[in-house]
Amino acid sequence: MGASMLRKFIYGLLFLIFLVLPLVGSVWRVDLDSREQATVPRTAFVHLFEWKWEDVAQECESFLGPKGFAAVQISPPNEHAVIAREGYPWWQRYQPVSYKIKSRSGDRTQFTHMVERCRAAGVEIYADAVINHMSGELSGKGSAGSTFTKYHYPRLYESRNFHSCRRNIEDYGNHEQVTTCELSGLPDLKTGSSYVRHQIANYLIDLVNLGVTGFRIDAAKHIHTKDLGAILSLVQKSVTTQSYIMQEVIDPGTEAVRKSEYYSHGDVYEFEYGRLVGAKFLGLEGQNLSQLETLGEGWGLAPSDKAIVFIDNHDKQRGHGGGGNYLTYKHGRLYELANVFMLAHPYGYPDLMSSYTFSDSEQGPPADANGNTRSVYHSGQVSCFEEWQCEHRWQAIANMVGFRNHTSTNPLTHWWSNGANQIAFGRGDQGFVVINRESDRFTHTLQTDMAPGTYCNIIEGELNADGTGCTATGANATVTVDRHRRVTVAVEGMGAIAIHRGAKVS
Repeated sequence: MGASMLRKFIYGLLFLIFLVLPLVGSVWRVDLDSREQATVPRTAFVHLFEWKWEDVAQECESFLGPKGFAAVQISPPNEHAVIAREGYPWWQRYQPVSYKIKSRSGDRTQFTHMVERCRAAGVEIYADAVINHMSGELSGKGSAGSTFTKYHYPRLYESRNFHSCRRNIEDYGNHEQVTTCELSGLPDLKTGSSYVRHQIANYLIDLVNLGVTGFRIDAAKHIHTKDLGAILSLVQKSVTTQSYIMQEVIDPGTEAVRKSEYYSHGDVYEFEYGRLVGAKFLGLEGQNLSQLETLGEGWGLAPSDKAIVFIDNHDKQRGHGGGGNYLTYKHGRLYELANVFMLAHPYGYPDLMSSYTFSDSEQGPPADANGNTRSVYHSGQVSCFEEWQCEHRWQAIANMVGFRNHTSTNPLTHWWSNGANQIAFGRGDQGFVVINRESDRFTHTLQTDMAPGTYCNIIEGELNADGTGCTATGANATVTVDRHRRVTVAVEGMGAIAIHRGAKVS
């Protein structure tokens, strides 16, 4: 081969190398990302409050699955009272008429399809199970057409199936009253009865057979723990998979019924978490974010592996369920920052709220004049941030789900604060977050355990499709970790920065 031919061969070979290498790198990166995505746990769930089943299914496929959400908590799927005189309020869903799967969210067929589609997208379904009571309406017709009167629900329950204490709970220091008397006039089921236990268990078994993998036990505090345990045991004996149990036990620490009574059945909603964290973000009575350094069981909270945590829920948004100062979507950026903190901090199992706009605490979901719930999706497009708030789609909150997933096995490290409302902390070598609750911009150099390199600030954007850059632009679009594993950040007032190993630029 002559010198000229040799040069042409070498140039051609170099051209091929430079042409093929980026493609190989891209393919390798995509393959790595897909394998990593498969191994990253899903560690946060969302309550799609009052969404219709078809909308839930579309949200699982288009958003929740790709974003790494573990599950959706849905509104009660059973037949409920239809209360037109009150304008079809939200709480009619919590007034059971029967255990037929037909509600204002949809019928049994639509429910079944939703569960199948969500699970195919990697998202589990947790059903809100209202099993402590039945509808307190004197008479009426349910969402599946069943007629009833108080204490008489045809082919299901009669007067003898309810506790004899037919008055409202008056003394929350009396354990028997709390678990046998009526909550806001709702007929309290005699859950010590074998018949009642089997009726409830059959309803839950039906939902498990339809693919539901978890239950929020509504008003669990008002069901004696031994009764609830007996019901759940009946369910477990009849199905092949164990359901995830979440129990609503509002325990301020001063009443007869304690959340610890229910640990043996599953997890509990830690209502004090949102109140305590909210107070720090609101700055009530001299409180600030620096005090969150010790947040956990030492504050009287449930063990982390038993606690479901939330900034707000459908009750607390409205000042119900014991009241308290809770942040909601109406607090805007402050609410967003509190959710960033919750998803960055290792305590508990985070429950995100996705609600609708309301001005009246009794107000039902967006609906027509006949109480038919309006869809969130229209022609395949989601219509969020107006009548449907969709807080889980707020960019910072949605992207922090990925942060939580990537850091779930790591403890809190390198806590830093200015002694007031600027804080930062790491999650080992997997993630690092900075939150500036103050109005002034601040710049600081902070120690992390993160591997040196460039990361996308997921508060502003995320990694692009091929992993070579970030979707956001601007000064805080990326964060660089130096060879000493330090970061120098400039955080605007009421702002945040968060990085994690899954958002490292290749």
